Formats: sequence, structure tokens, C-alpha cells
Amino acid sequence: MAGEERTILGIDPGLANTGWGVVRQDGGRLTCLAYGCVSTSPDTELAYRLKKIRDQVAAVIARFQPDCVGIETVWFGQNITAAFATGQARGAALVACAEGEIAVGEFTPRQIKLAVVGTGSAGKEQVQYMVRHLLKLPEPPRPDHASDALAAAICYATHRD
Repeated sequence: MAGEERTILGIDPGLANTGWGVVRQDGGRLTCLAYGCVSTSPDTELAYRLKKIRDQVAAVIARFQPDCVGIETVWFGQNITAAFATGQARGAALVACAEGEIAVGEFTPRQIKLAVVGTGSAGKEQVQYMVRHLLKLPEPPRPDHASDALAAAICYATHRD
């Protein structure tokens, strides 16, 4: 990691809210360049919701020209319907990454929490706190989807070559 310079896009996929965060890595130093959230309405047809996610992730890629992407994998848990919707949103974001020909690293929620907080069972507040601390932000990134996306980018920085 020493001497490495790259821009990393982190993505926390979700059909209602897809968080994104852009981190600049300069050796061991990480700096937040930007973050946000793509929100879609349940009143909109699924195909158009997925297109919005793809289009807005593509716009972030065009603006920041990331070298690589860290994206959270789908965790099924108890709610298969929610996991399926998340998987569709994740697919839309991955299409934008493929169109930009960007290397993608996929991480479980546990891997991301472990990389950022030091424990795979960390809560959302702990992740937000550590993302703020590691990136030296004046306040916790909001919404939490953006914080989770920044955490995915941090995870990529610490886990990928």
C-alpha cells in the first residue's frame, strides 16, 4: 500500500437508497472527495428505478474517474424480498462500473465492518464514527448509506492490491 495513489469508489447498494462515496488513497493516507446517495421511489417502475441507479453511478464515475470500486455484497438474512431488490440495485451499479471498465472488489458487510471498525459485528453508529475518524470529516457522513459506501471504499483500500 505504501506509495499507492488511487481513487476508490465505494458503493452500498439498495433499491430505495444506493450510497456512494469517493476516497482518494495516497499511500496510507485516505481522503474523502465526495459522497451521496441515489434514492428511488417505490412509486416508480422497477426498470426506471434501476436505470436511475445505473445512470447516477455512471455520472459519479464520469466525474471522479475512480481507479477501482469496492461494493458490498448482498446479505440475505431473514428478508429474501429485500435481498432480491438489493441484488437488482447492485446489478445496476455493477453495470455502470463495467461500462467504465473499472476493477471491482466485492466485500461482505462483515468484511467491511472488520476493516473499518475492527469487529465484524459493529453497528451502524460505530461504522459512521470510524468512517468520520479515518477520513477526518467534520461530521458523520449522512445518510448512513453514504457512510456505508465510504466504508466499502476504505475496505478496498485496506484489502486490495
